[in-house]
Amino acid sequence: MNIHEYQAKKLFADYGIPVPNGHPAFSPEEARQHAQTLGGNAWMVKAQVHAGGRGKAGGVKKANTLDEVAAITKSLVGTNIVTHQTGPAGQPIHCVLIENTTAIQSELYLSFVVDRATRRIAIIASVAGGMDIEEVAEHTPEKIITSTIDPIVGIQAYQCRDIAFALGLDANQRKQLTFILGGLYRLFVDKDLSLLEINPLIINDKGDLMALDGKINLDDNALFRHSDLAALYDPSQEDEKEHKARQFDLNYVVLEGNIGCMVNGAGLAMATMDTIKLSGGEPANFLDVGGGATKEKVSEAFKIITSDPQVEAILINIFGGIVKCDMIAEGVIYAFKEVGVKVPVVVRLEGTNVDKGKALLAESGLPIIAADNLKNAALKVVEAAKKKG
Repeated sequence: MNIHEYQAKKLFADYGIPVPNGHPAFSPEEARQHAQTLGGNAWMVKAQVHAGGRGKAGGVKKANTLDEVAAITKSLVGTNIVTHQTGPAGQPIHCVLIENTTAIQSELYLSFVVDRATRRIAIIASVAGGMDIEEVAEHTPEKIITSTIDPIVGIQAYQCRDIAFALGLDANQRKQLTFILGGLYRLFVDKDLSLLEINPLIINDKGDLMALDGKINLDDNALFRHSDLAALYDPSQEDEKEHKARQFDLNYVVLEGNIGCMVNGAGLAMATMDTIKLSGGEPANFLDVGGGATKEKVSEAFKIITSDPQVEAILINIFGGIVKCDMIAEGVIYAFKEVGVKVPVVVRLEGTNVDKGKALLAESGLPIIAADNLKNAALKVVEAAKKKG
């Protein structure tokens, strides 16, 4: 789960990480009031969306008067912003962050992530702050510093010093970075985060470090321990279909193809999408109904897939282990009748009660295309999508 910048900075401040003074505003008048309260003679107005690249897209602007603060807020709130991290429709802006301007001496990059290869939390830092870290990694990998943290002993002072020296910080800044890294590590562990990013971490005109931006991703599987953080969920920042899928405990991600996929198990779903690609097709989604699929869940999955106007055929690929193939077949039949599916559907079943499941589908009288294996299913659904298109 993602949260907004202003929410991330509130967590930073709770752990002693220096951030600019600022307040979220949902209307031009509220923005004006916050700017007046903050004082000063210039403010930053920052669109709050779950996407990077806001500055290049016009979502971060400087205001030199209170009237400008209100005017910029009015121009942003209620609109959609399109960045390189959003789809063509963009994401809606319901809120802006009003902050005092900060004089910048230099920009650094800092993040904490879960390194699955080492099964540890990793610190990533770079002198190339303010840039997309992917570009830095591709073109100037020598500018990236990585250090993994032993979960038994936690973050160590020598690691902080090594990173500080690599970033070219002076003695006072090294002390500040050590404090910041310690606070961020505690925050990461305490709140069960999956990503924490500060880009840029700046050195201001006084030579002090400050988190000018903030991004936090929370581990959905740990949200039951953090009801306060779960309450920060903003459904407006998700695709409508992804939001609906979340309500039914379905793992769904929108893609750009025309072949809808319904699979049980993330690994099988990835293999299914790969096979569709290798067969000349393009998946329209990732959808994992999970091992505990029910007739109702299958029906809801169908509704979500068919609500995508780009879908021209559907592939159902189920391996019956915990979930039985005959139950999946019942769900497919139920969904057909309830939803009124108007695109070709290819079904491949394997595993527990597979013969019962195939018999139910064959006897249903519905226009379902049966497949014996994944490769055969992929070829059939790609061909069906071409005919439909």
